[in-house]
Amino acid sequence: MSNIVDPLVARIAARVRTERERRRWTLAQLADASGVSQAMISRIERGESSPTAVVLGKLSAAFQLSIASLFTLAEETQDDDTTGVAGVERRADAAEWRDPATGYRRRQITGPQFPAEIAEIHLPAGARVPYPAAAFAFVRQVVWVLGGHLTFHDGDTVHELDEGDTVELGEPTERVFVNTTDTHCRYAFILARGTRP
Repeated sequence: MSNIVDPLVARIAARVRTERERRRWTLAQLADASGVSQAMISRIERGESSPTAVVLGKLSAAFQLSIASLFTLAEETQDDDTTGVAGVERRADAAEWRDPATGYRRRQITGPQFPAEIAEIHLPAGARVPYPAAAFAFVRQVVWVLGGHLTFHDGDTVHELDEGDTVELGEPTERVFVNTTDTHCRYAFILARGTRP
């Protein structure tokens, strides 16, 4: 059984392939730009492998997109006639992505037409998720802790964040999200949408 809801696996696969083809890159060129192996990219594009959060971070950085943008763009590939229509989205209907390496769970809150990207993240106890600096380029972002405790490495600076705490991200740098506690942490990632590259 896949660790991603099946339609979301297919949408992420299609988006990675579309972004690569849009740039007229071969698998080898994307592998060079991202540091992800050609074999892994090929499996992701065919929907045969669930990328980890780290792999998605590397791919989004190579595309000069935020991870949130990669997920939101993936949602645009769905065949749902209500895409872009304002209204209620039920929690039970929301696609949730799960990192096969850490159990980290991510759900996009806003749709592709909304002027900000908001994602809800569940970070399990003991999980550590690093992202390259390029995954944070071209956007303004805020991390808002909704529950639990988050140790957030912002380059060389470490922030210990508790429920209700926020941090606004500055210039792109390597960032690591860590849950050093024995209970899960829940936070929101809010990104101001700009012009897409």
